[in-house]
Amino acid sequence: MRYLLIYDITHDGARTKVADVCLDYGLERVQYSAFIGELSKVHQRELLLKIKRRLGKHGANIQLFPLDEKSWASRNVIVQEEKG
Repeated sequence: MRYLLIYDITHDGARTKVADVCLDYGLERVQYSAFIGELSKVHQRELLLKIKRRLGKHGANIQLFPLDEKSWASRNVIVQEEKG
């Protein structure tokens, strides 16, 4: 199933480490603090454990949302390049 992982991490180093873990699990960055991709149940657990370890003592808000096919197909996207 496809998942959306979003986070708010104040510490720069911890934030970079979490992004690296997401990329290691094949997730695609869709915004600076948002990744999307396919994850099995086992990979979800592994990913969240690795993220927790990488955070160490730093504060964070990490959320992982499942996206079924209907939700994904119903999404709205605006992408606009800066003009000027």
